[in-house]
Amino acid sequence: MELTKFGVRPAVERDRDAVWVLVQQFAVSYQPDREHFDAAFSAVLSDDNMVALVAVGDGRTVGYLLANHHQTFFANAPVAWVEEVMVAESDRGVGVGRVLMERAEAWAKEAGAAYVALATRRAAEFYGALGYEESAAFFRKRLH
Repeated sequence: MELTKFGVRPAVERDRDAVWVLVQQFAVSYQPDREHFDAAFSAVLSDDNMVALVAVGDGRTVGYLLANHHQTFFANAPVAWVEEVMVAESDRGVGVGRVLMERAEAWAKEAGAAYVALATRRAAEFYGALGYEESAAFFRKRLH
C-alpha cells in the first residue's frame, strides 16, 4: 500500500513507541537501548533547543527527525544540526523526508540559526536535491 497523504508535527508523548520502532531501524553503528531511548525522548520533548518531528500517514508514524540548535562563536548566530532522519523503508520516495527537513529548516530559522548542517553516509544525493552542499569531513571518536 502506497502512502498517499501524510502530515508532519512535533512529537508528543504518545509518539514514543512508534518512534522507538523507527529508531531501531535507523541505527547501524549502535544498538539502541530502550531505557536510554526513553530517557532521551523525555529530555528532547522538554528541551527548547531541540525538536523531534514525526511524520504520520495512514494512521501510523512513517518517519521522524531529531535536531538541535546551539550557539557558535564564528557564525554570528546559532547553528542547527539535524542528528537523525528516518523514514520507514516502505514509505520512502513520496516526500516524507523532504517535508521533515523543510519543517526542521523552518524551526531552525525561527530559532535564528545561521544554517542547518548534518552528516550522512548513505543519503548525500537526497540532501543535495534539497539544496545542501558538502561542507566538511565528519570525524568522530567513540567514547563508549
